[in-house]
Amino acid sequence: MGDTSPQLRAIPVTFTVGKHDDRGEYLLHLRDYSPGQIWEPGMWSLLGGGREPQDATLEDTVRRELAEEADLDLADLSPFATEYASHDDGTTVPIAVYAGRWNGDPRELRLTEGVMLAWFAPDDLHRLRIADTTSALVRRHAAGLPPIRSGPAPEPAPAPAPAPAEHRPPSPHGTVPHIIGVHLYLERPDGTVLLGLRHPDSAFAPSTWHVLAGHCEQENAIDCLIREAREEAGLRIERRDVELVHVVHHIGQPRNPPRMALFFRARTWGGEPVLREPDKCTQWKFWDPAALPDDLVPYTRLAITKIRNGEPYSETGWPA
Repeated sequence: MGDTSPQLRAIPVTFTVGKHDDRGEYLLHLRDYSPGQIWEPGMWSLLGGGREPQDATLEDTVRRELAEEADLDLADLSPFATEYASHDDGTTVPIAVYAGRWNGDPRELRLTEGVMLAWFAPDDLHRLRIADTTSALVRRHAAGLPPIRSGPAPEPAPAPAPAPAEHRPPSPHGTVPHIIGVHLYLERPDGTVLLGLRHPDSAFAPSTWHVLAGHCEQENAIDCLIREAREEAGLRIERRDVELVHVVHHIGQPRNPPRMALFFRARTWGGEPVLREPDKCTQWKFWDPAALPDDLVPYTRLAITKIRNGEPYSETGWPA
């Protein structure tokens, strides 16, 4: 979804409701903050865009937009609703809404517009900067679905193989959005550091040790750290007890988005680590920093070493 120029306002606009199988989560798109240039700047929305002359049907529009914006191809798409949006000049535009299902990690998609994609449950939408109409649409779709079945989550479908490098567009130049990750450096008085063993089905670093971590949503970094510590391990942390001890600026494959990994130390905390999200982490354990596990996320190993040396910043993965 991009242009808001007058020539597009009379063209039907199409969105998709992306449903995560069996988890009750929806795929949302954080749009660029470009006031006056795009619709709903800086807000969470649904993937989609305007109909173009080559689109024979509205479903063709949906599929083209999904492919162009996120390199995403959904096997099943079906009409869900028709909404109407009003522009400042009084023009009313019909919005055809399609629903589909997809299992996967949004971080593996090749996003060409906006800042990021992420899964959200309907009960979490109040925490986001999102249009009331979009929130109501997602909730209405969720209300019409059968209850989520209990028990362990199913194994995710394998991520699609990346396109050969020679067919990918050249690396972007200029400003590039970065993903912000927060990481908890939790050190006991005896010097041991908390690590978690990631689930074998994790899209990132399966069966590998890592510090407690998560991605910033519509929140500041310390609030994200406090939330993740509570949600993942049942730990209670206060803002006044948090300090930034290291930053890793890192990147994986050349087409992956660059990331800023913020490592925060909690000087004190409440509770002992418990497995609150066993589908993500299967074990918590305090490790001696001088005898860390071999199967440890590389940038985490680097950060722990730098923190112990009192160094505030490091880089990894970037070409020499």
